[in-house]
Amino acid sequence: MRVEPELILEPMVDGLLSDVLAEPERLSTMVEALGSPLNVVVPERIAENAEKYRALYQTHRLRGRTYFAHKANRSSALIHGLVAGRCGVDVSSLGELRHVLAVGFTGDRVIATGPKDAEFLWLAARVGAVVNADSREELAELAAMVARFGPAPVPVMIRLSGFDSPGVPILSRPSRFGIHTRELDAVLDLLDEHRDVLHLLGLSYHLDTTGVEEKALALEGCLLAMHRARNRGFTPTAVDIGGGFGVNYLADRSQWENYTTELGIALLGGRPPMTWQNHGYGLRAEAGTLRGALGVYPAYREVSGPRYLDELLSWESPSLGRTLATLLLENLYELYIEPGRGLTDQCGLTLARVVEVRTTLNGEVLVRVAANSHDVSTEDHAVLMDPVLLPERPGTPVGVYLTGNLCLEDDFLTRRRVTLPREPAPGDLLAFVNTAGYFMDFAADHALMQPIAHTVAVYRDAGGWSWCLDEQYWPGKGDSS
Repeated sequence: MRVEPELILEPMVDGLLSDVLAEPERLSTMVEALGSPLNVVVPERIAENAEKYRALYQTHRLRGRTYFAHKANRSSALIHGLVAGRCGVDVSSLGELRHVLAVGFTGDRVIATGPKDAEFLWLAARVGAVVNADSREELAELAAMVARFGPAPVPVMIRLSGFDSPGVPILSRPSRFGIHTRELDAVLDLLDEHRDVLHLLGLSYHLDTTGVEEKALALEGCLLAMHRARNRGFTPTAVDIGGGFGVNYLADRSQWENYTTELGIALLGGRPPMTWQNHGYGLRAEAGTLRGALGVYPAYREVSGPRYLDELLSWESPSLGRTLATLLLENLYELYIEPGRGLTDQCGLTLARVVEVRTTLNGEVLVRVAANSHDVSTEDHAVLMDPVLLPERPGTPVGVYLTGNLCLEDDFLTRRRVTLPREPAPGDLLAFVNTAGYFMDFAADHALMQPIAHTVAVYRDAGGWSWCLDEQYWPGKGDSS
């Protein structure tokens, strides 16, 4: 079935990933040796991304720390790419903490976030990591543990939620994480009782939103809460605003705008369906009217990553009358951030081998690959972008559905019909670009005993680029020295 060019969602590709994709025969050999799917990561790029955030700090004359949110990717090579620099790491499990310590991070470059059991708390305290507490109960457990086993004091932060808007109401979505700002005094009471074992380093938030207004409200709320803590005799010095600065996944804004417009038209019956069984990504047609909301990630973003953080810091506080960056600077507060997706931008891709191509009775082309929706979880995260078909050959563009290797009706790598430059054939490769942030291994498992992807690291050398197994990468690999 021929698809109009306007329905293409071309991925953004740059840096070393462009060079890697330019050698499809080499990639095919790698997949032949290590299996499909195959994850490819670029540790050099994550270090470059970290420096871009650091440069933005200097622009605003701020001090602070950048922590990579480890949950975004399990790769040892990416962690190795950061350990030689000045970036820290944010861990949200005991396994992640053990991983980064084994790779070479010292405890003072680690922040422990997320739900914590006793073992996780104990090791974080022992190595001197910052404990970003999610509840009063967690703080009380940590205080008892440190009082018994030491060492004291342990640096802690309080994760806040439920920020109130002083002016025009700004919707702050509820969260199961964090301590409501109205409970701050009770938490400070608890910390007051345990000053000998817990040291309040600062306050934090992490919001599951792309809205800068909501994040600005939360940062302003943290600044006000810092003042309340100081009035109680504490000496907090840092504000942690988490991550969520975003990534631009697509190369062309018009393609994104055209696609989302045409999707609504298709759901209303104005054109042939663009998705499997007219899946609407949150939209639906009712009596000739489009209802609901498009529940997808804004895959094309003019402002993302360090630029998004710059916009947030330049936001003027409505109640305090100055920019958020100025307020941080005036109070000599350090700024902590925890990007995951933002630090892994252009740091990886996932290769999948085409196994079968068939056409259904109603003319739909189904392309089955040696991977599944857990291996490439862009759909689960509602990020819409097309894969790259390798090798490049002349042909007519065709719309296809990409199906996985699980015996499940809903195992689609894409619920939408994607446009490929030609009809693929068994043995071809599909390269899903920019998957390092949450897409390549966040949901991967051994469902139906299918293998989980191996991961390799690529790096520049005198001949262009080379690769090694993920666990064999160390900083400086490929240097002529």
